[in-house]
Amino acid sequence: MTELTAAGLAAMVDHTFLQSTGTRAEAEDAAVEAARLGAYSVCVSPSMLPLSATSTRVTAVCGFPSGKHHSSVKAAEARDAVRNRADEIDMVIDVGAARAGDFDAVERDIAAVREAVPAPTVLKVILETAALTDEQIVRCCAAAESAGADFVKTSTGFHPDGGATVHAVELMARTVAPRLGVKASGGIRDWATAQAMITAGATRLGLSGTAEVLSGGRSTGY
Repeated sequence: MTELTAAGLAAMVDHTFLQSTGTRAEAEDAAVEAARLGAYSVCVSPSMLPLSATSTRVTAVCGFPSGKHHSSVKAAEARDAVRNRADEIDMVIDVGAARAGDFDAVERDIAAVREAVPAPTVLKVILETAALTDEQIVRCCAAAESAGADFVKTSTGFHPDGGATVHAVELMARTVAPRLGVKASGGIRDWATAQAMITAGATRLGLSGTAEVLSGGRSTGY
């Protein structure tokens, strides 16, 4: 694999600001920083929309972070975010349904959001892979594809079992790539880890410490 430059990696990043204590001013600052760093998008909570200070794409989360919202609530939240100028939606599945083996429920949940926000809105599906077995990850990826999602995503970054792993990203990529994208998110705090996720098959990264990760690349000559 050709080594990425810092600018090339930045163009794969959803620069993330999802702190529960965050203010609207801080979300606006995050949007400005995303544009300054050359990130693909800024990712914020739907309550922060619309953003006024961004020249980059906007990603909003829905059903975040637990995924335990009713599908109709997730759909309404996603629809409202798009009305408030979100370009992409990152939805959280009901992880308990996946753990229970009810993948039909997982697919229906995703399909409800997809119906609410059809293309060209990009829909990413957060699986919370650290809480799932390999088989459950594969089944959730299949459900996401069947429901019309554009990406599968590892993690919210808020689950106590952890965030992205190289193994999970490789498994997801083997299951859905290149038909769907794979977003690695949660616990990616340095250049080496970001590069490892991309090598494993990630086509998008969720980073809150984007500037720090990129500085690691620049310090090594990338």
